[in-house]
Amino acid sequence: MKPTGTDPRILSLAAEVAKSPEQNVPVILLKLKEIINNTPLGSSELKKIKQDIYCYDLIQYCLLVLSQDCSRIQGGWTTISQLTQILSHCCVGLEPGEDAEEFYNELLPSAAENFLVLGRRLQTCFINAAKGEEKDELLHSFQIVTDSLFWLLGGHVQLIQNVLQSDHFLRLLQTDNVQIGSTVMTMLQNILQINSGDLLRIEGKTLHSILDEVVFKLLSTPSPDIRSTATKILLLMTESHQEILILLRLSACYKGLRSLLNKYEPGTEFSQELGQLIALLTPKVYQEVEEQKLHQAACLIQAYWKGFQTRKRLKKLPSAVITLQRSFRSKRTKALLKLNKQKEEEHRRLQLQLQRQRAMRLSRELRLSMLEIVHPGQVEKYNREIEEKSALIIQKHWRGYRERRNFRQQRPSLTEYKAAVILQRATLKFLEKCRKKKKLFAPWQGLQDLTDARRVELKQQVDDYLRRHPSSQMSDVTSRELHSQAQEQLQHYLMGRALEERAQQHREALMAQISTNIEQLMKAPSLKEAEGKEPELFLSRSRPVAAKAKQAHLTTLKHIQAPWWKKLGEEEAGDEIYVPKEEFSVELGTLFIGGTKPP
Repeated sequence: MKPTGTDPRILSLAAEVAKSPEQNVPVILLKLKEIINNTPLGSSELKKIKQDIYCYDLIQYCLLVLSQDCSRIQGGWTTISQLTQILSHCCVGLEPGEDAEEFYNELLPSAAENFLVLGRRLQTCFINAAKGEEKDELLHSFQIVTDSLFWLLGGHVQLIQNVLQSDHFLRLLQTDNVQIGSTVMTMLQNILQINSGDLLRIEGKTLHSILDEVVFKLLSTPSPDIRSTATKILLLMTESHQEILILLRLSACYKGLRSLLNKYEPGTEFSQELGQLIALLTPKVYQEVEEQKLHQAACLIQAYWKGFQTRKRLKKLPSAVITLQRSFRSKRTKALLKLNKQKEEEHRRLQLQLQRQRAMRLSRELRLSMLEIVHPGQVEKYNREIEEKSALIIQKHWRGYRERRNFRQQRPSLTEYKAAVILQRATLKFLEKCRKKKKLFAPWQGLQDLTDARRVELKQQVDDYLRRHPSSQMSDVTSRELHSQAQEQLQHYLMGRALEERAQQHREALMAQISTNIEQLMKAPSLKEAEGKEPELFLSRSRPVAAKAKQAHLTTLKHIQAPWWKKLGEEEAGDEIYVPKEEFSVELGTLFIGGTKPP
């Protein structure tokens, strides 16, 4: 039956949940947090809001969301943890009315079990997470879930027995992670502080498992916070239940627990609680005997120690004088060695000074003797050469010193530069491999479907482009004339290209002929050595060539037979060739390269 006078915010929220798709329901349910936080605590208005939330099945919606996969929920673990807070606050202080049996027997145990399952899932994700930020976020969500569970148990104490008997709670308690273990141990301590009477109501096997895990964490965990919490939990168990204390004292499973606890140093932060636990585990008679034994042992140790110290002092009295003498002699020997070393250094310094003076004197004597040998006119030149050589030697030594100093100063930077180059090369290779692997194993994502808004946007862009770049329209007659002109130009170009190819072939043939003629002329013998028909091999049908050759030949002959006084100032000719005057008018045949001219 729906209540009257329902809060309009709850009504609108319920209607929105009913109409929205499944994936949007968790985000909508988060609005309940704002409604609850804005209402004063303990007021009748808050109770009425909680009843409205329960009556419109919003709590059941929260339970359904908590049982879903986190990857399908928007916001992930943050949304889930906030929903646990909302669920715990709604269940605490709620008066279900007619549905009280269903609320207490079904809904509340289901909520507690869902909280434990969420804790198990968060624990698994936290252990498998690799990044530090992700781990911090998961740990924060886990703490919110445990706080929500504790808040629910504080409002409904009857759920403590169900939580302690749950296998999920035992799995959470058995974790090896320090942060998760500390949170779970703190929650167990808070639960026992609320109501520790439910421990004896759970099954014996489950109680032994919880007790074993608490003792294990106390003895083996390196974290002092977990050890302190485990000590406080054992104190709560033993002080409230005598059966658990007897079990810890007499059971064979916990034999030696007191001796292991005694090994902890007394200066630890939880030494007071640890002392109380050891006192509870130790019987009174046994405790008195142990204290007497400890007193006797302390007296015996003190007696032996004092005797040992006295005997040691007595043995050291004769050796004290020897030690004093040895130290005095060693100090005097060191002073003498230091004085001798100073004298040797002074003597060495004097020797070096004498050697320098002797070398300076010898150099001056050698310079004077050289000045006596050298001609007086060459003295200044000799001195200049000596000064230049000295300056070169000084410059050479100075530059060598300067370069060595600069190299020593630059060596760290060079080493850093080489290391940086090596690191950059390795990094670039690694990044290139990563890119190749990414390209090789990247799955094909497929094409995204275009939405109506995207289609309208693309169509508008195409229209804008066509408006900015209008196409030129041409008539059919103009296009045909343009086509005929293009065909004529193409035909003209093809005909001209054929003529150019023939002219190029002709030029190449002429160049080959000229190259052959030049090669034969270079290899031709002189006129003195020519015999038989060898000159006829160079006859040609070219009249201009023959005329030019004849003119050049006659000019050479005239120059050779000219008087000597006309040749003054000119270079002497090499080989003179005598040609009679009657041969000047001899008609030379035409020159032909590459064959003979027929008669």
